Amino acid sequence: MAYSQFAYFYDKLQSDVDYEGIARFIDAQVSRFGGRKGILLDMACGTGTLAECFAKMGYDVIGTDSSNEMLSCALDKKYDSELPIQYLNQSMTELDMFGTIDVTVCTLDSINHLSSLDEIKTAFERVSLFAFPDGMFIFDVNTPYKHKEVLGSNAFVIDTEGLYCVWQNEYNEADGSVNILLDFFEEQEDGKYERYAESFSEIAFDSQTIEGALAQAGFEILDRFDDYTDKKPTDTTQRIVYVCKKINGSAE
Repeated sequence: MAYSQFAYFYDKLQSDVDYEGIARFIDAQVSRFGGRKGILLDMACGTGTLAECFAKMGYDVIGTDSSNEMLSCALDKKYDSELPIQYLNQSMTELDMFGTIDVTVCTLDSINHLSSLDEIKTAFERVSLFAFPDGMFIFDVNTPYKHKEVLGSNAFVIDTEGLYCVWQNEYNEADGSVNILLDFFEEQEDGKYERYAESFSEIAFDSQTIEGALAQAGFEILDRFDDYTDKKPTDTTQRIVYVCKKINGSAE
């Protein structure tokens, strides 16, 4: 999917995300399983905050996203930091790299934004196609539990400096998806507020389905975590982190 005005509010809404902590967690898993710290693909990179963290760690970073607006924000950060990050306008299902990738990451429930299980399978297959033999794939997904019990058909309010956001969800019991409507009210220089709206959907599948798609794409699961912690997933886990590697010779 492609965001429009949402891209320019994204960082304010994500201000509590510990991007550096996520990067350290992923880097530790790469070290733990003997991955190469060379070319890293940040798939669905958004505004580039995590990509910048990896570049500072010494990875050769490529960021891809389907939203030109998100990439515009990422390029602004790159201009300020002068970090050698390459950004490409590519969707997860149409990934097309120039060579092989050592580590691919996809974070903050980006996989859930794909529209179907077929699209998830296609995205996994594209990652596998360009992964170096034994290349690593580390990503997270929101769980069906989170969609039903946390997001549900609930409403949330986010009030931050200069921006007020009303977040409304509609849960679909039939397929476990959540339709999300965001209303933004941005304070202008004259003190008045201008309104913008954005809507999108998220899907969630059980672990067995996700792991079957990974196996089909030629990945071995090395470990699973409850979010970016050292805890293992439980029935009430809201986000599962998968640490995987390509099985040498698969999906080629």
